[in-house]
Amino acid sequence: MVKILTESSSDYNNNFIQLPRKGDNIVAIASGKNGVGRTWFAIALTHAISLCRKKVLLFDADCGMDNINTQLGLSENDGLESAINGKKCLNQVVENYDKGHFDVISRKYDDERLSNVPVGRLQILGDDLCILADNYDKVVLDISAGIEKDVRILSGMAKNIIVLCTPEPSSLVEAYKYIKIMFEQYSKNEFLIVINQVNSLQEGERIYELLQKACDDFLNVSIKLLGSVRRDTRVRDAIRNKVSVISRYPTAEVSEDVWMIAKKLVENE
Repeated sequence: MVKILTESSSDYNNNFIQLPRKGDNIVAIASGKNGVGRTWFAIALTHAISLCRKKVLLFDADCGMDNINTQLGLSENDGLESAINGKKCLNQVVENYDKGHFDVISRKYDDERLSNVPVGRLQILGDDLCILADNYDKVVLDISAGIEKDVRILSGMAKNIIVLCTPEPSSLVEAYKYIKIMFEQYSKNEFLIVINQVNSLQEGERIYELLQKACDDFLNVSIKLLGSVRRDTRVRDAIRNKVSVISRYPTAEVSEDVWMIAKKLVENE
């Protein structure tokens, strides 16, 4: 059985950050570590929400190589960088992705990590995003892995935080650490768990129960299972072909799993 470590977070206890106003329709997708499938899931979830006849924006706050520009085949632009530097407003850097019928705010491959941006500028960006979010039914944030200040600020803006993890022990440990830090600073956020790359939905239930027990025993925080996503090699094929997996394989199990998660988010508005 995997043991969830309960390390102290004293390094962060005295480094709380004042949040911009929270967006009730903002959903953050976060994880404790890289390699859990966060960006492809963010794309697929956004696409599924749009197919529920909702106006949705996908915001790329991740600086990883497998970012939204790469996976959707978008041209490089300095959209987010221009907004961070105050050269443009966020609504001026929105790009429509017509293949998925949703909007995107993306970033260039060589943009620096948002953790290097001053806190004040991040908070202004967060306030601007909350204002822009009023024009949408849902805004999906693809957040960088870890618990750096940009991750905490942007995650804290969202009413719902989807913590994406896999059955791997290291992924569960990092997911627990992320929940611990975020709950200590921003206890009003709702934590929703998605287990990716499971062999069966029953396995996802078992992994969730393990994480739930650790959160109950050591954090006294409630987490909810939003859903599980079954392992499917067609995800990799969709990424290679620069499309959402729901576009390329709409009837695949992985697409069905993402559909169910999107419907839960929409129905619980």
